[in-house]
Amino acid sequence: MEATVKPFNTIKLLIIVALLSTCQLLSLSHTAHAQKAAVKNIVLVHGAFADASGWKAVYEILTKKGYHVSMVQNPLTSLAADVAATKSVLAQQDGPAILVGHSWGGTVITQAGADPKVAALVYVAAFLPDAGENTVKWVSAAPQAPEAGFTAPDQTGRVYFEPAKFHSGFSADLSKEQSDFMRDSQAPIVGQCFAEAVTVAAWKTKPSYGIVATEDKAINPGTEREMYQRAKAKITEIKGSHVVFISQPQAVAKVIMEAADAS
Repeated sequence: MEATVKPFNTIKLLIIVALLSTCQLLSLSHTAHAQKAAVKNIVLVHGAFADASGWKAVYEILTKKGYHVSMVQNPLTSLAADVAATKSVLAQQDGPAILVGHSWGGTVITQAGADPKVAALVYVAAFLPDAGENTVKWVSAAPQAPEAGFTAPDQTGRVYFEPAKFHSGFSADLSKEQSDFMRDSQAPIVGQCFAEAVTVAAWKTKPSYGIVATEDKAINPGTEREMYQRAKAKITEIKGSHVVFISQPQAVAKVIMEAADAS
C-alpha cells in the first residue's frame, strides 16, 4: 500500500517564511547597529596655554554615555612632539577613534589624524590648516581682537597668553575665579610651533566636524568658519568663548557623539 502524502499546509509555509524574514531583518538591524556604535574611543587634544584637565566636564559626559575617553598631554614644544604624543595615545586604543582638537590642538590633529585608527576629526574653536600651511597663517588671517595677546618669548622661546587679558580674551564666559586659576596654571607653548607647517591634512580623507565659538576672542570666529568651510566640515555654532568646551561641555560633547555615531 502506498503511503498517502498530505499536502504541505500553505499557512504554515507562510508563517515559516515570515519568521525567517523577521530573523533576517533583526540580524541585519543588529549588525547595522553594531557598525553604527563601533566607534567608542574618543581622544581629546588640548591647545596652547592649557592642559588636558580642561576637558574634565566633556570627559565626564562622554564616559557616562559609555565612551572610552583618553586625553593627550601635549608637551607644546614642537608640532612633531605634540603629534607624537597624540599618536602614542591613539596607539593605546583598541579600535577606531574620534580625534578631537581644541585651538592649537586642531593643527595637531590635522597632522596626527592621518593615523589609520582615526575615524573622524572634530575641531573645537580650532585651527584647521592645509598641508604646507602653518598656524601663523590663520592667526593673522583676520585682525586680532583687542582682548587677545601673547607675551614676548622668554629665554626658552615659550610664550604665554597675556595674563592681563586672559579672562576677557581667553575665557570670558567662565567665572573670574576659574579663569584666574587657568591663567596662573597656563601651559606656555614654544612660539616656533605656530610657524611649523603640517605635511598632511587628514581632513581631506576623514569626515570632519567644526565647532565655531561665536564669542571667541583668541581666534576670530570668521576665521574658524572659513577654515571649516574650506574643509567641507559639518559646522556647529555654539555661543561661547575660546574655551567653549569648558563653558558649554554638553553642546561640545553632543557634536563629538554625533561624529562617533556617524563613523
